[in-house]
Order: sequence, then structure tokens, then C-alpha cells
Amino acid sequence: MSLRVAAVQHGIVWEDPDANFQKLRPQITEAANEGGRLVVLSEMFSTGFTMNSAKCAEALDGASHQFLVDQAAEHQIWITGSVPMRWEDGIAYNTLNLVAPNGDTYRYKKIHPFSFSAEPENYGAGSEFLQVDIEGTRTTFFICYDLRFADEFWQTAQSTDLFVIPANWPAGRRIHWQTLLQARAIENQAYVLGVNRVGDGDGLSYSGDSALIDPWGEIIVSGTSDETLLVADVDVEVVKQTRTSFPVFQDRRS
Repeated sequence: MSLRVAAVQHGIVWEDPDANFQKLRPQITEAANEGGRLVVLSEMFSTGFTMNSAKCAEALDGASHQFLVDQAAEHQIWITGSVPMRWEDGIAYNTLNLVAPNGDTYRYKKIHPFSFSAEPENYGAGSEFLQVDIEGTRTTFFICYDLRFADEFWQTAQSTDLFVIPANWPAGRRIHWQTLLQARAIENQAYVLGVNRVGDGDGLSYSGDSALIDPWGEIIVSGTSDETLLVADVDVEVVKQTRTSFPVFQDRRS
């Protein structure tokens, strides 16, 4: 059983959701036309990695969520990306939204806000995992900086075929991004899909380097620093075969 994933490696117009919606529509259409069943956008896809949560955090039913709902319905796809959102507790969280073709929505609050950029001063920290079976592929979602913390990946690995990580990962630390994506795939014997933005925002440059890694750590497909669409298949049988032929989990100690 396989799932075709489509990584939309895109630039972001700073703090301008409407401009980003306009920019992303044709890219999402292309992803759907290429057979993508799960289409992945970047972290904070409609604003860039802004610390201005007072201005940019949307309601749970805000414009960015509605954009995802509309795109999922129009193309009959699953689609995800993160958005600054203010929850019922009044706190803003960097929130991944996963929308199904029928409009059902699943959400994940970033567990590790990025203290190096003052994210904890502007956004709350989540505490719960998001794991969803997408057309037979058990998929677990994290956001950007979460990639540095292996513990949560280990905790969820045995019930995961595919990890998905939208990001705004700066070019200055691109070797960390590339290495950690492969490490998470190898140590957890699962597919890892990292989707990073490109271009410039708030004084930082982003190199893209989006990639799908297989359970052996091999790069199936990857992007450079340009806007691009990456499409590839995730095969749950490969995950099963990898874990059976090289049974690392039986030796793992909690």
C-alpha cells in the first residue's frame, strides 16, 4: 500500500496571507494534478516565521484554515501546513493544520518553540502528538525545531510509517536540517518528509532542501534552493520489511 506525497517547496510573502494564498493555489493544483494525496506546505505558510503573534495569530476558523479546507475540497486531497493560531485559552500556538478531503481537521501544537528566536515569548508550547492514518499510511506530524529532539520521534516510531515536518529552517544551518532528516529516518526505520521554505524573510535566507527519506536513510527525492514540487510514493510495505529484516526496535531500551 502506498501514499503519494507532494512537498510544495515555496517562498513566503512576509505577513501577507492573501498574497500567499494567491501564490500557493497554482502550486497546490500542480501537486494534485501530479497525483499527490497528501500535499505538504511549509511552517507558517501564510505569514512566514513571524514572532508578531499579536498581529498574525488567527482564530481556529481563520482565513488560513479556510484556505486549506477549500483546497482540500476542490482537489479532494489531504493538505497540511502550520499557521499562527490563537486557541480558546487565549494563547497563540504555532499550529499544524491537517485537513482531509471532507473538511475534517486535525491539529498539532508545536511542542518545542524555538527559543533562539524568542518563539516561547510569543507562542505557547504543545504537549500532544498528532498521528493520523492517511489512506493506510500511519503518519505523525512535527514542526521544524521539533526535528532536533529525538525523544518524541522514538516515542511515536512504532506506530508511524511516515513522519512529516513542515519547516522554516534557515540556510545557515542547512547541514543540520539535512543530517537530522536522515538521522530520524534511520533510527526510527520510517519515511521522513521535511518541507522547508525558500527565499528571504525577516532578514533570514532559507535554502529549501526539502526531501523525502526512506527507512534506510536513502534520499528518494530532494529540492535545492528554488521553488519546486517534489512528488514521490511512500510504501508501508517497505517500512514493514525494513523493520523485519533489521529489527532495531527489539533492542531499543526505554
